[in-house]
Amino acid sequence: MFNMRPSPFKQKLSAQARRDKAARDLAYAKTDDRRKKKADSQRRRRKAKAEGKSVANMDFDHKDGVFKSVAANRGNDGQGTKKEGRNNYRIG
Repeated sequence: MFNMRPSPFKQKLSAQARRDKAARDLAYAKTDDRRKKKADSQRRRRKAKAEGKSVANMDFDHKDGVFKSVAANRGNDGQGTKKEGRNNYRIG
């Protein structure tokens, strides 16, 4: 299973700010776009496992259409996140 270690860069938030952030994060995670991406990733991951592929510690990159390491799937392949847009992602 995926090893989730706590981040060494934990935000220093007040109790109220932590609650507000949790509410914002949950609202974002429940948007139609995020739900579709999560469902698509889960389908692809189950399919890859059924085909015998090793997808441990890997995420599906919706832009490139392949499984990548978690680190490689962050930050738009080293280009930063400003250039990223919804039109670059394949869900389906």
